[in-house]
Amino acid sequence: MRIFDPHIHMTSRTTDDYTAMYDAGVRAVVEPSFWLGQPRTAPESFYDYFDSLLGWEPFRAAQHGIAHHCTLALNPKEANDPRCTPVLDALPHYLLKDSVVAVGEIGYDSMTPAEDTALAAQLQLAADHELPALVHTPHRDKAAGLARTLDVVRESALPAEHVLVDHLNETTVDAALDSGCWLGFSLYPDTKMDEARMVRILADRGPDCLRRTLVNSAADWGHSDPLTPRRFGDALFAAGFTPDDADQVLWRNPVAFYGLSGRLALDVAPPAATHEGNSLLRGGD
Repeated sequence: MRIFDPHIHMTSRTTDDYTAMYDAGVRAVVEPSFWLGQPRTAPESFYDYFDSLLGWEPFRAAQHGIAHHCTLALNPKEANDPRCTPVLDALPHYLLKDSVVAVGEIGYDSMTPAEDTALAAQLQLAADHELPALVHTPHRDKAAGLARTLDVVRESALPAEHVLVDHLNETTVDAALDSGCWLGFSLYPDTKMDEARMVRILADRGPDCLRRTLVNSAADWGHSDPLTPRRFGDALFAAGFTPDDADQVLWRNPVAFYGLSGRLALDVAPPAATHEGNSLLRGGD
């Protein structure tokens, strides 16, 4: 089973996670930029973070035979902080980088006017740079948040088929399916979807949903697990889905969506011994 995790925050994970992911069948990941768990106090901290997603993380992933790409953006939560909004002006420089395959995560957290502004501006940046967009739907009041998100998408220059709306569940999947967007589901313990619920959604909604669904772990610094996509694949087989169905959701769909960028490269070149003078080896002589 080959797996492409289209939303995982590897900067928050250990190198041992890369080993376990490769053993489970993961051969490619996309890492969206997101908040760190505490407020950033200056836009420069974003720039260092963006640089790590463009350099250090691909280096780490390549050590384990995993292709690493990223999406960059001012995330919804920090769009409310005036100290962070200069990031919007700096993004065009970063969106030119070869390993950036979408603008994201953008969208809503608390559905504020500042988030409206940041979402609209970054959808325009995606259109200007001919990139797709990864859109975060809010964790609270999800149906209203999705409706507001889709309204902004419809008003933008970016076509719906270039938008992935993520963190969907049973309350939002049908509206997202009707919108023409790609559908993202995070299998994340306790607070989001699990494998059994995800299988039921696909079983209930049929081939069109299967062809447009991307399943991810969204693993980060919280209680999360980078191996949930593999368990989802096993759950598909147990429910009677075919290996082709699993390959559609876990590989071909993320390849098709992020391939819209024209930048997706799935062959992993042998990594250099170091990245900017640093290796993964710690200590020793």
